[in-house]
Order: sequence, then structure tokens, then C-alpha cells
Amino acid sequence: MKTYKIVIDTNIIVSALKSRNGFSYDLLSIIDDERFKVCISVPLIFEYEDAIKRNKSKMKLSKAEIDAVLDYICLVAKKRKIFYLWRPYLKDPKDDMVLELAVESECDYIVSFNKKDYVGAEKFNLEVITPKEFLKIIGEIK
Repeated sequence: MKTYKIVIDTNIIVSALKSRNGFSYDLLSIIDDERFKVCISVPLIFEYEDAIKRNKSKMKLSKAEIDAVLDYICLVAKKRKIFYLWRPYLKDPKDDMVLELAVESECDYIVSFNKKDYVGAEKFNLEVITPKEFLKIIGEIK
């Protein structure tokens, strides 16, 4: 069985914490699954934290619960350092950060709702897919 390597875009994390309904939450709830490995970097974790805190009013989570989620992601994910910066490649520097991490980590997928933001990722043998599409690939949903 292949273990996929993925980078989860910030919009997926925020969506999962806003609602327990949906494929983002389903993905986050199995983040420690053996069928895939999530890759993170320090800048991406900071981006997660910033986006979550900007959207905190839409979440039913305390600061301690948010910190616990971020800590757990850091615990189970594969930590990567980015040593090269060939930016800009995409329109948004935050998306470049995700793309760089995925390339450096030799990921199979970037999981995002914003596929259009990653036009050009295919040049790095990366596919940008939604949480639903990824859950289908790993057999979590039919």
C-alpha cells in the first residue's frame, strides 16, 4: 500500500475547524492515518495559526482547543525545512510557500479548495485536489 505525502492548504484547516460537516473535517479527523503523511513547515504552521485566529469568531473552539489542534498537527506531521526560494511562481506568496513545501517534500498532492491558485503546480509533478478527491483516493469514501 502506497503512503501518500500531502500538504494541506490553510483553507482546508480553517474550514475543518469551522464545521464538523464536510470533507475538510473528515480529513483533519484522520490526520494521523497511516495511508498518508502530512508535511508541514514552520511558516505554514504560522499561516495556519494566523488564519485560524482571524476566523476564530466563526469557530466554536477555545484558544486552548485551537492550540491543541495545532500542536497535534505538529506532532503527527512530517516537519520540513525549506532551503530554496524560487519565488515568485504563483500569484500569492502564501501559495508559493505551500508549493515550495510540497516540492521539497516530494509530495503527491496539495489538498486545497483553491485549485486555480496553483496553476503551474503540475510542472512539479504535483496534483492539487480537494479533500473529497483525496479521501476517495485513499478509500475513505466511495
